[in-house]
Amino acid sequence: MASDAQQACFEAGIKFGALYHQFAGTPVSPASAPSLETAIEESIENQPFCEAVTVDILTDRLDVEHGYTELTGEYMEVEVRIDYEGTEVVAEMAMQDGYPLMELASVE
Repeated sequence: MASDAQQACFEAGIKFGALYHQFAGTPVSPASAPSLETAIEESIENQPFCEAVTVDILTDRLDVEHGYTELTGEYMEVEVRIDYEGTEVVAEMAMQDGYPLMELASVE
C-alpha cells in the first residue's frame, strides 16, 4: 500500500499528465494567454486533491509569426499544489535542456 506522501506525489503526476496532454497544441497568442491560463488552472483544479494550479504562459517567448502559435511546454511555467490526507506536495514544470520537465519541489 502506498504511503500518503507517495499517493500525493502520484496525484501530482496525474494532474500534470492531464494538464500537458489536454492543452498542448491549443492555439495561443499574447492576447489570449491570460484567459487560457485561467482555463487551464480552473480545469485542473477540478480534479480530486488539487488545491491550486498556477499557469504562467510566457508571452514574451511566443512565436506568433501568424498571429498565434500552438501551446507547448516551452511556453509555460506551471505549479501544482496537492493535498492528500494532510500531505502537501508542490510540483513544478519548467524547461530544462529543451524539455518540459515536471518535478517535485516539496513534499510535506
